[in-house]
Amino acid sequence: MEAFPTINQTDLQLEFDDRPLPKRVGLVILATDHTTEPDFQRMVASSNIGLYTSRIPYANPTTPENLRRMLHPMREGAWMILPDEELNAICYSCTSASVVIGDDEVERALQQAKPNVPVVTPTRAAVKGLQAFGAKKISILTPYTIETSKPMATYFSAKGFDIANFTCFGLDDDRQMARINTQSLITAARETIASDADTLFISCTALRAASVAAEIEQAIGKPVVTSNLATAWATLRICGEHSLRPELGSLMAQPMANW
Repeated sequence: MEAFPTINQTDLQLEFDDRPLPKRVGLVILATDHTTEPDFQRMVASSNIGLYTSRIPYANPTTPENLRRMLHPMREGAWMILPDEELNAICYSCTSASVVIGDDEVERALQQAKPNVPVVTPTRAAVKGLQAFGAKKISILTPYTIETSKPMATYFSAKGFDIANFTCFGLDDDRQMARINTQSLITAARETIASDADTLFISCTALRAASVAAEIEQAIGKPVVTSNLATAWATLRICGEHSLRPELGSLMAQPMANW
């Protein structure tokens, strides 16, 4: 049997950075989410910005009633992200739930766990993105059922947008939404964009639309705002990152008004 080695504790004077990475972004996502983390790793994460994720319980089908049930779990999820440490921003990654719960209520819940941290919802980010393009009349494309799409239409109308047309796929499982291939999203955008719409908004953080936003813009000849693209864009601007990255979609070359 080998003798246990002697372990020596060094007296070397260590130096410590304030943070492992300069900026910290928290993500509160659904347990069933396939898309937000890959999108944020691609668009937001860098040697300057770290991503820290918490998953919260969610059960399909995607209905207004099930979406509202996430209010209390999202608060718990936020508490689990780097407890007692500051964040630069925290994002709640569910567009339809942000509508039925309300941006302000989501913000209150997350700030109970992370006081004074800017809270980014996909809906509020989408509004900022549409405003950055000066959009007045918009087309909306969602994967949801008509029942879940109705509050979305009400939300954007209340924000002052004229909805030229609203198209949904009729799906009620976010895992199925995540499996829609990107070519189908490009085709759907081309076929559903209204000729008189200024901008297309593609809702749902489960959709992989952000990964092909530039291709969709080329196909329809208009700016595109998607849930994850808008959330990533707003998060970057809040974190003081203003570099232009139009290859990710023209929104990533736009400034953002105060959050």
